[in-house]
Amino acid sequence: MQNLTEGLWRWTARHPDWHPGEFGAEVACFAAQAGDTTLLIDPLLPSDPEPVLQAVDATLADRLAILITIPYHVRSSEELWRRYRNQADTSIHGHPACAKRLSDRSGFRPIETDQELPGGVTAHRIGKPRRHETPLHLPSHRALVFGDAVAEWEGRLRVWTADRVDAKVERFYRERFNPTLEPLLDLDFDAVLPTHGEPVPNGGKRALGEALKAKPWYHHG
Repeated sequence: MQNLTEGLWRWTARHPDWHPGEFGAEVACFAAQAGDTTLLIDPLLPSDPEPVLQAVDATLADRLAILITIPYHVRSSEELWRRYRNQADTSIHGHPACAKRLSDRSGFRPIETDQELPGGVTAHRIGKPRRHETPLHLPSHRALVFGDAVAEWEGRLRVWTADRVDAKVERFYRERFNPTLEPLLDLDFDAVLPTHGEPVPNGGKRALGEALKAKPWYHHG
């Protein structure tokens, strides 16, 4: 567990599908304390889960909210919900499409974008057409968390595309997709926490603004 700042941690785990050595082979997960709420964001337990579980045990508050940025990142959410549901008021929050990845949906709460989630977190819709990904704003730590839309590579934030960049793809991102991310710049944040790549603990708003002006970045795991 890497302590990013007071009450905010990051850990990484092996991506369940990609191979070692490639970008994205290690994915990041986050934990935060927001008042009486413990937040776990896109949690994936590593092969040796004890350090993560011990850290959560030590900081567990009255309420535990497991927040998912994108359905692909449901991962260890249900396992953690089962572990902690008798110790705290525990729930899983994500886009409605996350539900199909859960065998027990009794602890799942579909996110309605722009509603306030546990810990004061808000989820934000992006994409045109709308994506299932909802970046999460953590006002308690002035941080913005991205699932797949924005990654970090070689010291810069990048708007990540699954398609090789040609004139058509570049135009789509410039004219349709990136404008849906621009309202995020109005939020109060300094840190950007991507699940792919390194965190940007300071100057994240500036870095995100620069990414939105640049060409989209393609990398396929």
